[in-house]
Amino acid sequence: MKYLVIAATLALAGAAHADPVTGLWQTEPGDTGGYLHVAMAPCGAALCGTIAAAFAADGTASKGYAHLGKPLVKNMVAQSGGAYAGGTIWAPDKDKTYASKMTLDGGKLAVKGCVAGGLICRGQTWTKVK
Repeated sequence: MKYLVIAATLALAGAAHADPVTGLWQTEPGDTGGYLHVAMAPCGAALCGTIAAAFAADGTASKGYAHLGKPLVKNMVAQSGGAYAGGTIWAPDKDKTYASKMTLDGGKLAVKGCVAGGLICRGQTWTKVK
């Protein structure tokens, strides 16, 4: 019984120190001015992001957005100094998945997807919503 209490206490302590990337993030506007909200959460020992909401350029919710609920970021692993690597990011506009890395700086998250061994990258800076 004593060991169960210790194990439960350690589990709760780990949950209390959630990764600072967890939460809701707003992407930069795309070509049409629309943007997404991405929910970042643990997925096993890594972090993943799911498309939680889509918005038109005027800020109205796009409830019929075809990719709602789909994974956007997969298997990002925390490194040191706010860096994350080892995961992938899916670009809905191109329907392609790229090697990805992220860097957290306060309420800003620089997200990059790269091809050709990291020589060609495309990225955005996301803003923390909550």
